[in-house]
Amino acid sequence: MFIDEAIIELKSGKGGDGAATFRREKSVQFGGPDGGDGGKGGSVVFLADPNMNTLINFKHQHFFFAEDGGNGGKKLCTGLSADDLVIKVPVGTMVRDAEDGTLYLDMSEPHARREILRGGDGGRGNNHFRSSVHQTPKYSEKGYPGRDLKVKLELKLLGDVALVGFPSVGKSTFINKVSSAKAKVAAYHFTTLVPNLGVVRIDDTHSFVIADIPGLVEGAHEGRGLGIKFLRHIERCRVIYHLLDAACFDGRDPIEDYEVIQKELKEYSPKLASKPQIVVANKIDAVYDKAILDKIKEHVEKDGHLFYPISAVTGEAISPLLYKTQEFLNEIEVEPLEDEIEPLAEQERLFDSMPEWDIKQDHEGTWIVAGRIVEKLLLRFLFNHEDSVLNFIQILRKKGLEQELRKRGVEEGDTVQIAGREFEFVE
Repeated sequence: MFIDEAIIELKSGKGGDGAATFRREKSVQFGGPDGGDGGKGGSVVFLADPNMNTLINFKHQHFFFAEDGGNGGKKLCTGLSADDLVIKVPVGTMVRDAEDGTLYLDMSEPHARREILRGGDGGRGNNHFRSSVHQTPKYSEKGYPGRDLKVKLELKLLGDVALVGFPSVGKSTFINKVSSAKAKVAAYHFTTLVPNLGVVRIDDTHSFVIADIPGLVEGAHEGRGLGIKFLRHIERCRVIYHLLDAACFDGRDPIEDYEVIQKELKEYSPKLASKPQIVVANKIDAVYDKAILDKIKEHVEKDGHLFYPISAVTGEAISPLLYKTQEFLNEIEVEPLEDEIEPLAEQERLFDSMPEWDIKQDHEGTWIVAGRIVEKLLLRFLFNHEDSVLNFIQILRKKGLEQELRKRGVEEGDTVQIAGREFEFVE
């Protein structure tokens, strides 16, 4: 089954918590803090696998969570770091934000390995908080949380040449003739239900890939027929083969068909329609009035396109077409489809865009304190002892919490809630 879209949820691993322990040995009368650090959480990584050609693996599995890092232990033992979660996708997969479509990763290079979510760092053990003033800290850091993200996977095949045209114009026959592809061929519409890829070998050093796109119909860009499902797959191509039925089977008018497909390409993407095109008039072995070929040639050359009459059945005139195509491809560089937004930097930007203080009063009169400053400190504090809570509040004071509370109208005796804990405000 060919699947070219999927929505999945990702989560990187949380860092392990630091330990708050003390040496307890007979030979050591006053054992100091010996809490070890937590291990790093697993990151989420995408890997472009050239052996995959569909997103079917994601049809039933939608959640991908990396493992958390191990907690620190006594005797300065560091917790185990978790392995990265590696998600294999076909080459050509684009990873987007599921909500707004932002492109994070374009997995267009075989074996490319790209990180999308970084695992949380491990928290520090209480050994790090010993000072000349505070010799026995009873608190440690908690591991930094992992990040979560909902993404949409889109597969866009990596074909150098896109093969387009109405159903039954001979696309499958053509790709079977010029490559080792084994596309279905039959005398009815929509024989091809999935894109086919074929490798055309010119000589020992030159080859290119043709993507046979299932038949377009009029209105495809609006969702009619099968074409809209596969138009995205030709966005990566550098050259378009536009196949026409020169024999006019089924009462077809090749010039009219040409205009319809041109319109569909423009409506879907003007950039796509502007790519170099070679118009291929197929089935010349069955053409009785050769004047039709002259009419087609004259019409398409007005648009600046090359014209090649061929027979996919007999192989007549195919070689010159393939050699000319290779010349084209040698001159045309692969362009990125669109710019990526670096996912790790975007996550930091969203966090930094939070207000420093977000102070609101609920219906019971309790003041609830949140905001970037609070969240940043919450990432660090493991509330495993009263000392850690007091240290947390003290740092918030130094950051200007009391002034912010007064600005919002908080009065002495009011209840203030921070990180799920309630305090009484005292001037």
